[in-house]
Amino acid sequence: MTVGDITPNKEKGSGRSKHVADEKASLLPKQQDEDAVHDEFNGASFIGAVFNLSTTIVGAGIMALPATMKVLGLILGVALIIFMAFLTDASIEFLIRFSKAGKTTSYGGLMGDAFGKYGKIMLQICVLVNNIGVLIVYMIIIGDVLSGTSSSGVHHAGVLEGWFGQHWWNGRTFVLLISTIGIFSPLACFKRIDSLRFSSALSVALAVAFLVIILAIAIFKLISGTVVMPRLLPDVTDLISFWKLFTVFPVLVTAFICHYNVHNIANELKDTTQIGAVVRTSLASCSIVYIMTSFFGFLLFGDATLGDVLANFDTDLGIPYRYLLNDAVRVSYAAHLMLVFPIVFYPLRINIDGLFFPSASPLPQSTTRFAFITSGLLILIFLGANFIPSIWVAFQFTGATAAVCLGFIFPAAVTLRDRHVISRKEDRMLAIVMIVLSVFSNMVLVYGNAISLLKKNQ
Repeated sequence: MTVGDITPNKEKGSGRSKHVADEKASLLPKQQDEDAVHDEFNGASFIGAVFNLSTTIVGAGIMALPATMKVLGLILGVALIIFMAFLTDASIEFLIRFSKAGKTTSYGGLMGDAFGKYGKIMLQICVLVNNIGVLIVYMIIIGDVLSGTSSSGVHHAGVLEGWFGQHWWNGRTFVLLISTIGIFSPLACFKRIDSLRFSSALSVALAVAFLVIILAIAIFKLISGTVVMPRLLPDVTDLISFWKLFTVFPVLVTAFICHYNVHNIANELKDTTQIGAVVRTSLASCSIVYIMTSFFGFLLFGDATLGDVLANFDTDLGIPYRYLLNDAVRVSYAAHLMLVFPIVFYPLRINIDGLFFPSASPLPQSTTRFAFITSGLLILIFLGANFIPSIWVAFQFTGATAAVCLGFIFPAAVTLRDRHVISRKEDRMLAIVMIVLSVFSNMVLVYGNAISLLKKNQ
């Protein structure tokens, strides 16, 4: 990733402490290279960094997690969420440690240090594929919430359709166009990620509000005895249902992917040695949100849970003020995703610039290039959201390809490459586990999808 200098510099009268450029001075030491795009900003707080990283993690992935519970059952589903959180923490620790050893300030710089020019290019391509896929998912969900969706032949009305009826101006394409022009475009124009800390804080608050509402609904229905305890274990009856278990792995990978923003956030921290604590705090809080949302979402809808659980909230839940609460759930999370959008867009734009304009001046210094890349990406994402049918399809594609590389295969490969001879035996063993698990799960996913497609066509 093309990110900037993170070592605080002391100017006369600045009030900042001077740091010596050695291993003890900074977790990710200063490097004067083509990655310097942050204009020497090093004033982000711990809380602001946690908000930004948590916002990166809790994006659209949370909406597909109740559907993973439908596939896995509660026990295995919760266990895998916890396992993925620990695995993600380990992979990010690899990134931080080897970045420090190589004195690199970006994920792309780390891959370049370990594997040369082509390693950096591979990283940039994966960020391109993953982040475009994730942002398309965000738009699909926003379209589902505001304009409605049809799943398995059943139409689920959107909020605007429920309020005003069907009109051309609340159709999916027009609503997404207005959202892109009026909301995404202004938020995508910030040149520093710390500038998004307030929108990130608001997005986290909206995600918590979403969770509190579905928690209250679920508790009310439990007390009234109108819900059935969902399955604790997966329902495996034949070979196809067995292969289907592996389709959740890309969804879980995508739900925890934040690696592409770790360096961006660390680079702007006032104290860069706090990045490890920022990561652990963010992962712990997001895991709690994921588990509660998965459990109560699956509890409410059982086997009727859709790939995008927000689409389920157009039904009569049998509670007081049900329609008001339904709309509150959907609107709060749609607003959350609108505020998450720029956090994921930020590293995407930087990596696109690094991939296609590697020798150009830093992106914030070129208004024309900045505007061209920003507008081009927004148009591409808008078109993708109008032609890709569901978030489950998008999650499986990005999770099985770019996301698994960004989250596990690349950090593990850097550890095994061990250019600076700092990896321990247990690091190498864990790296091998990451690669084997990633490759095996994705091979099974592809095979399982092929079998399902063949059976459907017979």
